[in-house]
Amino acid sequence: MKELTKAEEQVMQILWQIRKGFVKDILAKMDEPKPAYNTVSTIVRILEKKGFVGYTAYGKTHEYYPLIDKKSYSSFFLKNFLGSYFGGSFPKLVSFFAQENDMDLREFEQLMKYVEDDLKEDEDLSEDKE
Repeated sequence: MKELTKAEEQVMQILWQIRKGFVKDILAKMDEPKPAYNTVSTIVRILEKKGFVGYTAYGKTHEYYPLIDKKSYSSFFLKNFLGSYFGGSFPKLVSFFAQENDMDLREFEQLMKYVEDDLKEDEDLSEDKE
């Protein structure tokens, strides 16, 4: 998997949200000032070549959909980000985040509770699959 450019990620965020759509649907979800139709079309074709997007053809019109889910890309991106900026250390990332956001102990405890709850939810889902 390759890292996306800012423009490619913007298109993917929209496709993840709408699940499938034509270039005009993607364009409709973009903020003003909107890029040109051809610009969005080019980005979608690049995403297709990179293996992020598939399509269903209806004559000359194509309906696009994500081939890579958001969680998979987020995990890939975070691992690269951790490796590049924090030596692969999640504790260093959390420490940096806490310092940059001037978190107090109560806020940090809330963050830890959120992580614990999220991990427990993942465990419960895994047990349900078995």
